[in-house]
Amino acid sequence: MTEDGTHWGRIAALWFAGLAAAAQFAKVGVVFDGLPAVWPVGPVALGLIVSVVGIVGIVFGTSAGVAVARIGARRMILAGLSAGSVLSLAETFLPSYIPMIVLRIAEGFSHLAIVVAGPVLIAQAAQAKDQPAAMTLWSTFFAVAFSLAAWVERPFVDLHGLGAAFLVHAGLMAGAAVLLAPMLPRVPGGGPRAVREAVLIAHARIYRSPFIAAPALGFVFYTLQFVAFLTLLPELVGAGWQVLTATLMPLASIGLSLTLGVTLTRRVGPVRVVQLGLGGGALSAAAVAALAGTGAPAFAAALALSAALGLVQGASFASVTALNRSDAARAEAAGAIAQLGNVGTTLGTPLLVGLLAWGGPTMLPLYAVPLGVAGIAVCAWLAARRHGAGDQQP
Repeated sequence: MTEDGTHWGRIAALWFAGLAAAAQFAKVGVVFDGLPAVWPVGPVALGLIVSVVGIVGIVFGTSAGVAVARIGARRMILAGLSAGSVLSLAETFLPSYIPMIVLRIAEGFSHLAIVVAGPVLIAQAAQAKDQPAAMTLWSTFFAVAFSLAAWVERPFVDLHGLGAAFLVHAGLMAGAAVLLAPMLPRVPGGGPRAVREAVLIAHARIYRSPFIAAPALGFVFYTLQFVAFLTLLPELVGAGWQVLTATLMPLASIGLSLTLGVTLTRRVGPVRVVQLGLGGGALSAAAVAALAGTGAPAFAAALALSAALGLVQGASFASVTALNRSDAARAEAAGAIAQLGNVGTTLGTPLLVGLLAWGGPTMLPLYAVPLGVAGIAVCAWLAARRHGAGDQQP
């Protein structure tokens, strides 16, 4: 399962592929305010250009995990990168709204192939002692891609137009495929028939397993909060602090995840780190609510909230390899993460928007604390089930 030695060059190339996959969201998300000039439709229809990629993950996330397990992670990630490059190239022509939506749906399948195969290939490239660090690095690709896109893409689009940004993304996807093709070992896989047969029975089996489902069932409590907080908290910190807060919150998450998060994961295990992060996030949300509008104190509380949730992010992906031995189980666990992660990302922001509109900042702990407590409880329940099952890791 794990080759001798840790192949950090291969891991870095896989992380680059993850950045390219995250850019499928970021390339339109960070320039959202300029999209009406290209597609003059209503705000809900316009938002679909961004979100439809994630909706594909909600519906087909677990199926993608089954497909990776049966066909092979190498084939899936190279197919996803190649298809993503072609689709982004087609988008450079800025087609009308309906054809663009069709292209974005197709990108959703490309995205799933990459983000589900990636953790399996990362685990294969890392020795057991390095898997927590490698999986935590992988977990940062989404936040890093959005930060880079916000920094680079907006001025690039102002100079060269949106179509040129899509062309650059097509090149990044193709470059990642070319880079990875000779680096990834060839492993025999099944065919489409094996996938069709497996998908019919896979969902119930995956979510019944306290090993395969556990990473996703903890991760969903993170995704219900993190994107919503990144979107909405900067406005609550205080006048003049919005831009700095929006810039540093994802960096605080990444920084703590890659440092203290890796150390804690090695020492106490990823499940306890997930619980610690959820608990810290709940307490920090209460602090943000109490300090809203105060500037520097609220800013510090917002960074603490983001950093605490960053522990959940890295430890959730580390638990994929810690709780599952086989590549097939790891692929299915990654598929479940993609599925429930997209559920949380899709639902979290509108839920928190509604609460804040109704009750203001005091609603923050009423949102975060129940989610944190529920996430801790679910992790404890699954751990008890695993203990009762004995050494039956799939």
